[in-house]
Amino acid sequence: MPKQKSHRASAKRFSFTKTGKVKRGCAYKSHILTKKTTKRTRKLRKGAYASATEAKIIRRLLPYK
Repeated sequence: MPKQKSHRASAKRFSFTKTGKVKRGCAYKSHILTKKTTKRTRKLRKGAYASATEAKIIRRLLPYK
């Protein structure tokens, strides 16, 4: 049976921690930043973790990570 292909877009967006959590970047930080407060944009720089429901889907997209 051939190898599964990993979803390349997901591979670029998500990474896994040693404990198995899925790390992701925060949304809403690419444009229209003038109306967002400095505090808000600074908080968006930090990464976040995907919820358990989303993590299950992401693991299916990335079989070899």
